[in-house]
This record gives sequence, C-alpha cells and structure tokens, in this order.
Amino acid sequence: MTGEGRNEKRSLYLAAAGLGLAAAGIGFRALQRSRRRQRASPVSDAPHWTLEKPGSRAPFGKSLLINRPKDALFAAWTVERFPEFMENVVAVETLGDGVSRWTVKAPAGRKVTLVNRITRVSPGEAISWQSEPESDIANSGKVRFEDAPGGRGTYVHLILAYEPPGRALGRLGAKLLQREPEVQARRDLHRFKQLMETGEVTTNAGPSARASELPAQSHI
Repeated sequence: MTGEGRNEKRSLYLAAAGLGLAAAGIGFRALQRSRRRQRASPVSDAPHWTLEKPGSRAPFGKSLLINRPKDALFAAWTVERFPEFMENVVAVETLGDGVSRWTVKAPAGRKVTLVNRITRVSPGEAISWQSEPESDIANSGKVRFEDAPGGRGTYVHLILAYEPPGRALGRLGAKLLQREPEVQARRDLHRFKQLMETGEVTTNAGPSARASELPAQSHI
C-alpha cells in the first residue's frame, strides 16, 4: 500500500472524533493549552484530563467494556460504519493526508463542519487527532483500545476536549455546548458496543450496558 493509501485508510479511523465530538457538535483548540490552564488553577482531586463541565474547556473521558477482541473493534471503526452508531453525523468526506471533513447536525436544523487530521495511529491500539484551522469547531482527542483481563473483551477509552467557537458560529456553539457532550459521547459508545456485540443498535441502553461503564481512566 502506498503512503497516500495508508493515509486515506487512517482517515477512515477518525470515528473517535465523531464519538461525542461530532455527534454533540463540540470543539477544542488544543489539549495542551487546556492542561496549561489547569496547572495554573487550584489543585483538584480529579485526574488531570478527566471529566469536567464543558464550560471549563477541560478534556473529559469515557471508558466502556465491549465483549469483542481489540483488533476487531479497531478494524470496525471506519467511515462506512459511522452512521450506524453516531446519531448526528450526516456525512464524512476523506480529503487525503489523514484529513476528514465532517458534516454534523446541529440544533434548529443547522449543520456544522468539522475538519480533523489524524496526528498519530498505533495500529490496533490507539488513534489521536486534532482539528484543522478551517474547522468550524476546534477539537482534539484520542481513543485507545485495551485488552480486558481474563479474555472478557476490550476496554475502549475515549478522551475528548474542545473550545467553544469564537467566530460567527459563537451563538450556535453555545447551544451545542448545552447538549452535554459527555452524555452524547456515552450514548455513542453504547451504540458502538451494541453494534459490535449484537449486530444492531437499539435506542436505549439498559442496566447491563450501563454496568459495563468504567470510571474515567487517568492513564489514557
């Protein structure tokens, strides 16, 4: 496979950006900037990256146990399958060089466009990304796949971070942020779990699905 072909393949794995991020329409400029702000803030008992309120511009995370092999989950995370488990993704276009353009449903019939670039891929293990300057909403994040002990499946760890848009989309961004992006991220993770374990997605996650959630993992 040529280098361009590999980059195109990698762009297909940008589902992590759509998990919660594209689906909720949130944004972020850079994880590093958020961490610098946190270091300047009073000490918190929470892990340095973990779940915070969206308005704090801090990254937040979700982890879920899925009863499928790690390689199978990584391989299934492709553009063709996004509409099956991402509620608000309208379309994804691969642009080459690891870049994808996302069209995402927003409130009041609006749509926003996210342009994201893969920054690092560890095959079968993890994917990291950040937004391009032309993205309507700035964002950054990582998804990691970890074997569960005892052959019980795979832990999927998702970390997302965002920054509200400051251009003409500012008012729309404020509405998007009210949609509790961490809740949407959890919903989409559960939808992915259902799809991978049963081959279909139901609308509600029952107690057994919620029981597979983990506390946020500080070692992502």
